[in-house]
Amino acid sequence: MNKESMNFPKIKFLKGKWLMICVIIGALSTGILGLLSVTQFSNLTISETKTESSEPESPVISITALGRIEPQSKVIQVSATIPLEGARLEKLLVNEGDTVKTGQIIAILDSYEREQSALKLAQKRVQVAQARLNQVQAGAKIGAVQSQSETVELFKAELEGQIASQQANIASLKSRLTGEVQAQKATIERIKSEFKNAQTECHRAEMLYKEGAVSSSSRDNTCLQKDVFQEQLNEAGANLLTITTTLQQQIKEAKATLNRTILTTQKQIRSAQATLEEIKEVRPEDIALAMAELEEAKVAETQAKTNLALASVKAPVDGQILQIHTLPGETINSQGIVKMGQTQKMEVVAEVYQTDIQQIKLGKKVIISSDSFGEKLEGTVKQIGLLVQKQNIFSNDPGADVDRKVIEVKIALDPETSRKVQNFTYLQVQVAIQL
Repeated sequence: MNKESMNFPKIKFLKGKWLMICVIIGALSTGILGLLSVTQFSNLTISETKTESSEPESPVISITALGRIEPQSKVIQVSATIPLEGARLEKLLVNEGDTVKTGQIIAILDSYEREQSALKLAQKRVQVAQARLNQVQAGAKIGAVQSQSETVELFKAELEGQIASQQANIASLKSRLTGEVQAQKATIERIKSEFKNAQTECHRAEMLYKEGAVSSSSRDNTCLQKDVFQEQLNEAGANLLTITTTLQQQIKEAKATLNRTILTTQKQIRSAQATLEEIKEVRPEDIALAMAELEEAKVAETQAKTNLALASVKAPVDGQILQIHTLPGETINSQGIVKMGQTQKMEVVAEVYQTDIQQIKLGKKVIISSDSFGEKLEGTVKQIGLLVQKQNIFSNDPGADVDRKVIEVKIALDPETSRKVQNFTYLQVQVAIQL
């Protein structure tokens, strides 16, 4: 073997080793280049992001929101004090669009005339109580004695009249009982006669039937009359019993009424006679009692005035009738009688998202627009609400967020602008609040 053939494996081994080293160096170079590329790209992205984020945003010059037009005093629901049994509207004195003044009567309830009569009666009782007090303070006088004597005589005459009236009623009931009983008995006698005749005819038909002279149907028809009169006889007897029982009970009640009337009126006569005896003596106790009766009568008069006032409905403020809920003859319900508002002073209530409220300042100019009045109107922020609430005014966009929280911002209008929108209560508008 020569020398070259002996070195060949060694040369082959050295070539393989260097090849492997070259491969490893190439892989490391590729990795380092890739890492440098990623680092440069990352730095470039961050730089670009910083550059983009550092660019100034466009300034917001106004905040837009939805709002509604309403009177400054809000829309007032005018109703009545409704008793437990309910209240019915008797008269409505206004129409939609009418202008009313504070205290003007706009409706009258069905209880007005009744309460008016009650007031007149209460006023008369005050007059009587006042006269009584004056009489007691003046002491015994011939006129007072005569007046009380007349009262006694009045009670006596009333007793006599009541007795005569009740006795006449009792006599009438007794006469009626006698007449109706006699008439009913006559009816019974007539039916009995007809029943006997029908019974005789039935017996005769039965004999003829047995002899073969008549058919069974003829016999049955003849005998049916007997049964009919028997039923009429029974019914007439029951009617007689009803008439007797009813009228006897009425007579009994009339007698009881007469007895009660006699007892009550006699008690009044005794009381009036006792007053007549005592009227000559003036005592402090009598004066105190008369004064207390007068005060009681005055309290009743005040209550009657209050009840009469509650039987009519008055406008609480100057304003305009916006809507009528109850018509004459209808029962007043929870909606009240009318809705009204001070439309001479209108304002806009905007619903501003809670995220924008910090940018709203008092006195800022506001642009108000709506398709209903065409032109753009101006106002100023006058009040920022304190309550966060759900949105109540919504746009026509079906994709709008209806669950957003808002704060109400009130926008003042000058008199001329207020006049332009006074017929647009609750109209939805768009507002742009300048910052």
